[in-house]
Amino acid sequence: MKVNALLFWGLAAYFFIVGNVYAGWGLLAQGHIDWAGGTPLGLCALLSAMIAFFLHRTRRSQGGELPEDQREATVDEGDPEMGHFSPWSWWPFALAAACFLGFLGFVVGVWLVFIGAGFAAVCLVGWVYEYYRGFFAR
Repeated sequence: MKVNALLFWGLAAYFFIVGNVYAGWGLLAQGHIDWAGGTPLGLCALLSAMIAFFLHRTRRSQGGELPEDQREATVDEGDPEMGHFSPWSWWPFALAAACFLGFLGFVVGVWLVFIGAGFAAVCLVGWVYEYYRGFFAR
């Protein structure tokens, strides 16, 4: 995590420098600052600094070094339990289809958004309560 924090601090410094060079170059060339390019670069610097600060504080609060930061650590030491997944579940696919239907409604017609939202609500409830009905239960 220490390396990740250092990478994000470096990325924040890079975006800060590039944003200032971009704004200065626009000021010299055009006589005014190009806000459409300078603002995103500044926000990228801010976001990178926020992530770096979070990683730095998280590393300090853990008290010890993670296995990923130790040179003599093995791969098995950094292998945590990632959670429980359902490889046979169709609910994620159905929820993605419902979201697609909802976003398609913004293009085709607003009435389709409501159908997609209803379908997404049903799919979300089905996915959350999947294990309350048993394995492979429909």
